[in-house]
Amino acid sequence: MLGSPLESPLTFRIDLLTIMTSLYQKWMYSWETRLTTRDNNRVVRPLEWGMEWARRWPLVNGNFPASEQHFEKYLHQLNDHIVAHSDEFFSYRTPRDFRLEKRKIELFPTGSNAAEKVPRGDGLFLRFTSPAPTACPENDLVNARWFPAEGKRAVIVLPHWNANGIAYNALGPLLNRFGISMLRLSKPYHDIRRPRETARSDYAVSPNICRTLDAARQAVLDLRSCVDWLESQGKQSVGVLGTSLGSCYAFLASAHDPRLRVNVFNHASTYMADVVWTGQSTRHVREGLERDGMTLESLRQSWLSVSPMAYFDKFARWPKKSLMIYARYDLTFLPELSRQAAAGFRQHGADLKTVVLPCGHYTTGETPFKYMDGYHMIRFLVKNL
Repeated sequence: MLGSPLESPLTFRIDLLTIMTSLYQKWMYSWETRLTTRDNNRVVRPLEWGMEWARRWPLVNGNFPASEQHFEKYLHQLNDHIVAHSDEFFSYRTPRDFRLEKRKIELFPTGSNAAEKVPRGDGLFLRFTSPAPTACPENDLVNARWFPAEGKRAVIVLPHWNANGIAYNALGPLLNRFGISMLRLSKPYHDIRRPRETARSDYAVSPNICRTLDAARQAVLDLRSCVDWLESQGKQSVGVLGTSLGSCYAFLASAHDPRLRVNVFNHASTYMADVVWTGQSTRHVREGLERDGMTLESLRQSWLSVSPMAYFDKFARWPKKSLMIYARYDLTFLPELSRQAAAGFRQHGADLKTVVLPCGHYTTGETPFKYMDGYHMIRFLVKNL
């Protein structure tokens, strides 16, 4: 029996909607997978503890274990100590050599984006010496594209992992129309800061445990230094917009700096380790870690001090307005991790708005989703800065 006349059309519509949703999901997963596998220059690197990177950090007294077999336990304890005293870990001295330079706009491709069209002409760039120096001279000279506008509002933009040199620059003129200046920060080991021996921004996130921690700390200090410079330019309302890895760095900075009152987290997650372990675009990083005996549980603790989940209480110390955008079909930052991050915000009373895009991580940068994403980000910044 087919059932009542009222039930049959409704059942048909529900079944049709289920079928269409399933087909859309399969199509989106296929598209996302093509985008995450198109680059053929990902390098599988071995697990390294990188203890030499930790020697320069605050809170480290130089008493390292004599044997490598004790490094893991030491780093687990050190991460707990850093989280408990993170204001000191992320402390810094304001650079003294801020300067603006005009130079040719360059792409600095990392793989499949090598064919992207580069705008002609020159750009204006803020340069200064990073307050967290490394062994790479290119990396230690901070670079930030400057899009000035009249008024007292400004936002610092941190692109995604392996972004090229022109990614997100299109936001600058759009924000300028609303009287918002934009400073597009090149993250550590990215575009012009990338060491010559690497084709990608591998040193930012890799199986070198302490170098990955150091890169995150450097990004936070560089970002906070940019706030110092913006204040010297008369900018009184400053926000931050981070995408993917840039979102992680933006959260860490905002959790330790009350001046970042407006936050846009474009793709957000909980623990850095969980993203690396479960994401499509970090399979080569996981391969190197897992091959040499690292487990997810150990990695989560080893990178705890640069994971948002460790700092929701500190983020909640000051009034902030935040927008978190994530993607329903994300295979890089799994949606369940983003939902856990949203729950962490709300558990600590954060003023949070969430937007869920009908796409994946990489497809967020494709038409039409990039326009949806840009609309939500710009609207939030214009309204709240």
